[in-house]
Amino acid sequence: MKLLYVARARIPTEKAHGLQIMKMCEAFAKLGLDIELVLPFRIQTKFLKGRNAFEYYGVKKIFNIKKLPIPDLIYFTGFLPEKISIILFHIHDIIFSIFALFYSLIKNPDVIFTRDSKVAFLLSIFKPVIYESHIYPSSKIDLYFEKNALKRCGFFITITKKLKKVYLQNGFDEKKIHVLPDGVDIEKFDIDISKEEARKKLNLNFKEKLAIYTGHLYPWKGVYTLVDASNFLNAKVILVGGLKEDIKKIKEYISKKNINNVVVLGYVEPREIPFYLKAADILVLPNSANDVKSIYCTSPLKLFEYMASKRPIVASNLPSIGEILNNSNAILVEPDKPETLAEGIKKVLGDKKLAKKIADKAYHDVRKYSWESRAKKIITLVMKLESWSNSSRKPQREVFLR
Repeated sequence: MKLLYVARARIPTEKAHGLQIMKMCEAFAKLGLDIELVLPFRIQTKFLKGRNAFEYYGVKKIFNIKKLPIPDLIYFTGFLPEKISIILFHIHDIIFSIFALFYSLIKNPDVIFTRDSKVAFLLSIFKPVIYESHIYPSSKIDLYFEKNALKRCGFFITITKKLKKVYLQNGFDEKKIHVLPDGVDIEKFDIDISKEEARKKLNLNFKEKLAIYTGHLYPWKGVYTLVDASNFLNAKVILVGGLKEDIKKIKEYISKKNINNVVVLGYVEPREIPFYLKAADILVLPNSANDVKSIYCTSPLKLFEYMASKRPIVASNLPSIGEILNNSNAILVEPDKPETLAEGIKKVLGDKKLAKKIADKAYHDVRKYSWESRAKKIITLVMKLESWSNSSRKPQREVFLR
């Protein structure tokens, strides 16, 4: 079976979607698909310039990457007013979708997979398309493309049940919507290294208890609540990740608040994250309830990575997070309340039996969220489509269900 994964993305990228895309391509390839990842040409950041995507993400080179030669209009959006930048984003998307269409007609795949509504809209005219949604469209133009694309798609995927509910409330066909949370490469995070060995490897010469957060430093991720919670903790808070501008902002915030037990380590490569998780006494997922993405739409990669690392988790009690975590595999606390978050952290740090109990349960629960399991479910859905039933090119079902 030949599959094109078409993504309007800069890869490698500092953002989580790059890892998700690469891991899904690897998972499809492991299941025996002939897969190619189709991307636009993008001007790379100084930090990632010249990096090999397979090596950067620790992904096996078992699929191809094709970059289409289109102008990188997105590069210029950082220097222009917001309204002009939005227009350029849409123009870039349309140009990429047109190029991807012609490329798909040449390659003639059996099916196309994409996270981009304009790509789904255009390519679904000619080919079977699987569309994966990570957020309900906020603009009228994206909503137009998505609604018309999904009329032709055999089915589409949302990453949370709450996001599916939003689609249903807006008149989408329930039979077409399937919920598949994100996943994790369990073996990469379940590494055989002690907390002390991990700290030594990373030069984390702290004797204190460590509460670690990994990921971006956007306000909706709740990192400012975690910084404020540090005032009530007898532990060191370590922030791993973030873009340059966000690191600057949170450092200024920490300085302004005169907080001295928060360490901002900045961005690290994906292959180093498992060691930081193993170095932790506790892992924190403090998402805010002040953003719709956080409440309904997020299926954070860090959540599954935390679970696979066998370290106890304290997380915000939000609908999206609650689809994976519960009171048996984590400590859930009211979001956006520093004292409440601190109490949850102290509860775990002060009770070794509880910490081990929830960490072990989280590890047990995460085993059903591997990338291959996710890819296998998608292919099973494809096989069930009526439009495939009489196709001479229908792939062998046993290949994907082995």
